[in-house]
Amino acid sequence: MNPKSAEIERENPIIVGLDIGTTKICVTVGRRSGGNKIELLGVGKADSAGVSRGVVANIQKTVSSILEAVEIAENQSNVDIKVVNVGIAGQHIKSIQHRGIFTKTDSDDEVTRRDIERLISDMYKLVLPPGEEIIHVLPQEFTIDNEPGIREPIGMAGRRIEANFHIISGRVTDIRNIKRCIDNSNLEVSELILEPLASSEAVLDDDEKNAGVVLVDIGGGTTDVAIFHEGIIRHTAVIPLGGNIVTEDIRQGCSVLRSQAELLKTRFGSALADENKENEVICVPGLKGREPKEISVKNLAYIIQARMEEIIEHVYYEIKSSGYENKLIGGIVITGGGAQLKHLVQLVEYITGIDCRIGFPNEYLAKNEVLPKALYEELKSPLYATSIGLLMKGIQAHEDEVETRRAPKVVKKDVESVKEVGEQQQKEHGLLTWFKKLMKDGNEIDDATFLDKK
Repeated sequence: MNPKSAEIERENPIIVGLDIGTTKICVTVGRRSGGNKIELLGVGKADSAGVSRGVVANIQKTVSSILEAVEIAENQSNVDIKVVNVGIAGQHIKSIQHRGIFTKTDSDDEVTRRDIERLISDMYKLVLPPGEEIIHVLPQEFTIDNEPGIREPIGMAGRRIEANFHIISGRVTDIRNIKRCIDNSNLEVSELILEPLASSEAVLDDDEKNAGVVLVDIGGGTTDVAIFHEGIIRHTAVIPLGGNIVTEDIRQGCSVLRSQAELLKTRFGSALADENKENEVICVPGLKGREPKEISVKNLAYIIQARMEEIIEHVYYEIKSSGYENKLIGGIVITGGGAQLKHLVQLVEYITGIDCRIGFPNEYLAKNEVLPKALYEELKSPLYATSIGLLMKGIQAHEDEVETRRAPKVVKKDVESVKEVGEQQQKEHGLLTWFKKLMKDGNEIDDATFLDKK
């Protein structure tokens, strides 16, 4: 590789996202493609057998699925994958609000990036209940010298810095199990990222985040909620119900195999029973030569609607408890595999009274000539919002790190040297004044006297 190519690779490196979901494990490989677009170089997907409700339940099976997905992504992208940005979810995830204060002690009264980083690092020292660990510290609004409501504090004059933080924590054992799976797959964790934050990067724009919006990511094992207002994350929650429990309801309610229940849900399922006709019937093959079974599409929809209403009620409770119910101009954005269910938008609007749309992760994808056309079209599905979001968060983290390295740093040694120069100038100025005074008084001095006085 020539020096110029090496420099381009350093400035715009290839990043990898790893989504360890309940139904699938997905690896995305890509890089920045100018502006805010992402160029996908490869995607690997494998069935997830060792994860339950967003939490690793079987390390061996999870590692096997990760290795399978990584191998597919490597072959497609011709990239040797070593470092990954990993998503984390599960009902063990908690969030709290906290306020931090930092007072500058150096002579410079300008707020620097290093000051903000120090304030954030102090938040990681918070004492949490036993068995919990901080995953993210997200700054919200800053107060500089009692001036509140500051969004971008870097460069402002001030010595006392205060900030509100949204702190996300998780259970230590579950975090360690994820890291153990990564280690056993011969990979390294670059960053652990909360999955609803990743999904929000892929399907929300800045206008929606400023106006106030709720992201609802309905996955296989969990439903993740993230609320934004004025461009700031305000509330996060993980609900331990997802698409898999709907499949289980269909399996029991219709007395069919799990694989058949999943097909019934994805092909004929609806979140509103009244939108289906009474006489529509699905014929399901019988087991081992038995007679086929007829299932009413409307009855199927009743089963699905009952469970989806429960999930949406949980989401609505989180919206109301956040205090932002009446500030959501951007409404609700649904994504994830569960968002593909027919008539779901109407059901959400009926229960919550809030405008709703489906979030597709295609806005930030650059035109692609590397991936097969069918696969590229599939990646535009809400099913891949988290996977693409993890890739985007990884790219952002790298760019923030580069910006931090490039930021000018005030070194104490430089301040001291400036101070010494000033003192020297004062001494020289005082000596010159004394000499002029002698000459004005008419005193005659010889070289010896001058040297003696000096």
